[in-house]
Amino acid sequence: MNIAIIGVGKLGVKVCEALMGGDYDITLVDTNNVLLDRLSQQFDVMTINEDARDINVLRSLNIEQFEYVLVSTGSDESNLIISQFAKQLGCKYVIARVRDPEYMKHFEFIRQGLEVDFLVNPDYAITMEIYKYLAEKYTLESGVFVTGGIAMMEMDVANKKDLIGLTLPEVRRAMPDMLVAAISRSGKIIIPHGSDVITDSDQLYIIGEKDAILDLHKKVHQREKHDKLQKVMIVGGGKTGYYLAEKLADFGASVKLIERSKTRCQYLSARIPHVMVLCGDGTDMDMLEEENLEEMDAFVTATGYDEQNLLLALAVKEKGIEDVISKVSRESYLNMIEDMRVDMVLNPLDITAGNIFGIIQEKKRVVSSMLVQGQAEIVEIIATKGMMMLEGTLKELDLPHSLLIAGIYRNGRVIIPDGDTKIQQDDRVIVVSLLSGISELEKLLKMK
Repeated sequence: MNIAIIGVGKLGVKVCEALMGGDYDITLVDTNNVLLDRLSQQFDVMTINEDARDINVLRSLNIEQFEYVLVSTGSDESNLIISQFAKQLGCKYVIARVRDPEYMKHFEFIRQGLEVDFLVNPDYAITMEIYKYLAEKYTLESGVFVTGGIAMMEMDVANKKDLIGLTLPEVRRAMPDMLVAAISRSGKIIIPHGSDVITDSDQLYIIGEKDAILDLHKKVHQREKHDKLQKVMIVGGGKTGYYLAEKLADFGASVKLIERSKTRCQYLSARIPHVMVLCGDGTDMDMLEEENLEEMDAFVTATGYDEQNLLLALAVKEKGIEDVISKVSRESYLNMIEDMRVDMVLNPLDITAGNIFGIIQEKKRVVSSMLVQGQAEIVEIIATKGMMMLEGTLKELDLPHSLLIAGIYRNGRVIIPDGDTKIQQDDRVIVVSLLSGISELEKLLKMK
C-alpha cells in the first residue's frame, strides 16, 4: 500500500514511525531538506524536497497511485488545498489535519465540498478523550464494551478488594475465565504482564466471556458514586482549552477557563460567552484558591508547556481534587507520571496518530477499535491468512510489553489466551495496544 505524508512535523513523524512496522511504501514530502535527510537515514522511506501546493509536484509523484495521503503541514489552508488537489488528481483517500475552531464548525461542509475524506485535529481529539472520561463518569455509563461473545469492563479495584496485592498469574487463578487486559494507574495505562502486582488505587480493564463479565459488573458497579459534574477549572486557553470548555459547558458544567494572554481572553469571551474566562497566571496557586479551587470536581492543565502542566497538576492533586487531567506532548515525560498520582495524562500526538492508524487499518480486516483513556487502543481483528499473528503460539510470537492478545472469539466460543494459545485463521482477536507502541501492532497485522 502506497502512503504519502505531506508535511513532516511532529504528527507526520509519529505516523511514519507507527506505519514502519507494516507493509507500506511511504513517501515523505516537505520543504525542509535537512529534516528529510535525517528521516531518510532513520527510516526506509522515499523523501521529496518540494512544496506540494504546486500541483505539478503531486503529478510528478503519481499521486493517483497512492491509497492514502496525509497532509499535515503547519497551515490549515495549505492542508485543505493540497488535500483537494490530491483527491482530484486521483488519490483514493486523503486525510487532512485541521486545527482552527472556525474550520471545525463546518466539518461536514469542508469534507463534502472539498472532497476531503477525513479530517483530524489533535486538539479536538484530546478534548474528546477528556470529555468522554468526565461525561461518562458522571452520566453513569456502564463501562462495558461488548463485541460478539466477548466483553470488557472497567472496574475500580477498591470494589473487589480480594485482588489487591495479587500478581497477574494469581488474578488469573482467582478468575480463570477472565483476564486483566489493562491497568490505569496514577494517570498511566499499563499493559500488564506476569510480574505486575495489583495495587489498591488501580482501575482494571477486565476481559472475558460476555455473561461472566456482565455478572461481575452487576456485583461491583457502584452507580451512586458520582452525582453530577458541576464545576471544572481549565488552565490554558489554547485550542484544547477552547474546545474542552465549550464541550463541558454544553454538558451543563460550570467552567472557569484561565488564560494568561489578554488578547486571547477577549477572543475566548466572544466565542464561548457561557464560560467564565479569567485573565491571569494559571500557575499562581493563590489565584486558583481565590477562584475556589477546592470546590472543583475536575481540573485540567492544557497550556502549551508540558513541564508547567505536570507540575501544576501535581500541586492541584495535593489539594484533593477528584479528577486532575494533564496534557503532555513529550514521550519522555510519560514515564515520569506513575508516581505523580495524576488521574489522567494524555498525549495529543499519540491520540491523533492512533486515529489515523485506525483509518488505515480498516483495510486490514480491523472490525472495530476504541481508545482507553487516550493512551491505549482496544482493537478487534479478523485473523487473515498470511498475517504474522498466525505464526506460532503467543509465547513464540514474543509480543512486546506494549501489546497484549486479550481475547479470541472462535466458532462461537470465547478463548482467554495464555502463552500456549495459537491464533487460527478467521479468529476474531481482541488486542490491547499502547498508542505509543502501535508500530508493534502493525507488525502483527503484516502479511508474510
